[in-house]
Amino acid sequence: MESFFVRYRNLLVLLAILLVQIVGLAVQVRRVRTGRYSLDPNDGPGVRLIRLWADALVSPPERAIHDSRLAIVWAWTNYLDLRNVRRQNRDLEQTIDRLRLEQDSLLEDAKQGQRLQALLGFREKYIYTTVPAQVIGSSGSQQSRLFYIDKGSNAGLKPDMAVITGDGIVGKVRDVFPDSAQVLAVNDQTSGAGVILETTRIRGILRGNANGQLMIVGILADERIQPGEPVLTAGGDLIFPRGLPVGVVEKVVRDPDRDAFIDVMLKPAAHLDRLDEVLVITSTQPRFSPQEQKDIDTSESDAESIEEQLKASQINAEKLPGLNNANPPAGQNPANPAAAEPPPPKLLPTLHPDRFSPSAAPAPGPTQAPPDSNSAPPKPGAKAGANPAQSGSQSGAGRNP
Repeated sequence: MESFFVRYRNLLVLLAILLVQIVGLAVQVRRVRTGRYSLDPNDGPGVRLIRLWADALVSPPERAIHDSRLAIVWAWTNYLDLRNVRRQNRDLEQTIDRLRLEQDSLLEDAKQGQRLQALLGFREKYIYTTVPAQVIGSSGSQQSRLFYIDKGSNAGLKPDMAVITGDGIVGKVRDVFPDSAQVLAVNDQTSGAGVILETTRIRGILRGNANGQLMIVGILADERIQPGEPVLTAGGDLIFPRGLPVGVVEKVVRDPDRDAFIDVMLKPAAHLDRLDEVLVITSTQPRFSPQEQKDIDTSESDAESIEEQLKASQINAEKLPGLNNANPPAGQNPANPAAAEPPPPKLLPTLHPDRFSPSAAPAPGPTQAPPDSNSAPPKPGAKAGANPAQSGSQSGAGRNP
């Protein structure tokens, strides 16, 4: 059996010669930048045709191999190699939960720090003695507005002590235990406080309704009460000191039971529905800082020294001989001569009383006729104020034996 090369020897030689010629042409022909093929070296640099054929022959399989490798790696990474993915996801979820809890805790601590800072600033400026307390629970009923704090009789708390915040009043202490206390909020139906409207100066009683809203009852209808007017404590209930914020007027409604009275609905100054920290007023005696107490003591000592100087000056004034008389007249104060009233002047007796004198009284007897305006004036020898008729009678009587 003849071999393949022997049988097709002529054809293979022809193909080899053609291949050599084609390779020779491919080596000589170049592809210039203009896109045409040229054999002239003066046409500029270019790429030989053999290189183009080689690139066209080798690039597709090489590209296919590269893409296949990338596809295999991507499939292995995302689908096949998943042994640690679940464990990593579980760890990541735990880390996320822990970070969320820490974030919530830090946020709550920051808010609590801001509230405590504001409460501490208010406590430093407040003149009464207070005890800070934390709200630890509520009554659990919608009908009663009660909550519990973490301070009791061991901290000096007693029933009927006022409970406030930096924004306004909250309530009063109802029951006291050794380490806790029960507080009755001001918006409870059984609570009460004396209040006064800041602008109109109208007084009333603060109560809470069934819905937990603040209202002032027992006020006669008055058109001066307008929404937005601040309301303060009046101090007459002997629980809340005077001048603490209560809230602002929200609206005015008619009393359903009494036509002449109104109910003033208030918006509370303190957030009664979300209380965290409160202050309990344990003493209503003014509390001053060391510098203020020093200033008060200094002013009191100055007042005492001024009073002693005034007393000394009065004593020295009493001892001076030129200011006081040893025998003062009756009714005159020797210690203060200027303050004594002078005696009234003594009037001298009238030598010749007539009817024009204030002290002259008409003589008993017949009424004397008024002097005639046409009568002659008295003689120079006659006495002043004497009646001529009387003088004549007197003179005639004198001549009568």
